Amino acid sequence: MSKVWLITGSSRGLGKALAEAVLANGDRLVATARSAGSLAGLAQRYQANVLPFTLDVTSIAGADSAIKAAIETFGRLDVVANVAGFGNIGSVEDTSAEEIRAQIETNLFGVINVTKSAIPVMRRQGSGHFIQFSSVGGRIGSTGRAAYSAAKWGVEGFSEALSKEIAPLGIKVTIVEPGGFRTDFAGSSTSINESGQDYASTVGAAARFQREYDGMQPGDPARAAQAILEVARLDAPPLRLLLGSDAVSIVEKADLAKMESDRLWRSLSISTDFPVD
Repeated sequence: MSKVWLITGSSRGLGKALAEAVLANGDRLVATARSAGSLAGLAQRYQANVLPFTLDVTSIAGADSAIKAAIETFGRLDVVANVAGFGNIGSVEDTSAEEIRAQIETNLFGVINVTKSAIPVMRRQGSGHFIQFSSVGGRIGSTGRAAYSAAKWGVEGFSEALSKEIAPLGIKVTIVEPGGFRTDFAGSSTSINESGQDYASTVGAAARFQREYDGMQPGDPARAAQAILEVARLDAPPLRLLLGSDAVSIVEKADLAKMESDRLWRSLSISTDFPVD
């Protein structure tokens, strides 16, 4: 049976690749972007199966309107993919509070807004699936991307807690954690500030790597989209799904290092309990 999807950030990057895959699969889609005009190509090709919708995910009212439009147009909502986001590079010192807040508003509160708007619909249906786009930066603190990592770690915690609340209602949650993919995320979607000589070996190195890596990432957006379609078909999908060989390698090393650190400091950690008589 075909599904009804809502995808944020459908006009570029992994959101665009997923939108294309969903529609090619015969599913129906509310494709959202900051400007519905950027979705004209999808509308021309897929006509009645796609509803282009202008959405700023930082707007609660906008999120409510998008969910309402999905129900009015297609009668139900099976999958919400929260893809929209951006991440700039710069040191914490040189990144303004306003810029930090802007990244958290889009990358974290955007996910929260759309999710909260969709939960009542899925609860009444007794089914649904949230696919929350995090990142490798949601599992490790990425140098030069403190604001982005803060937001994505927030997505991870929010979505894991959410999964425990709504599983008894028949609603599923999958947190997607991509590594590097050949989209415009590392190009036009990223503002880079190398932050001066004091940060040359840290933020500067991350900025240089970003420029050199752009166009060389191992991840294929079309294959990522197919992997997500596969997960959306499962009765018991994973809570977390890494995407890309680089993501798998980075997270495996980081998780092993965390386990080793926990073991190293275990005696000090448990020393804080009340004494047992």
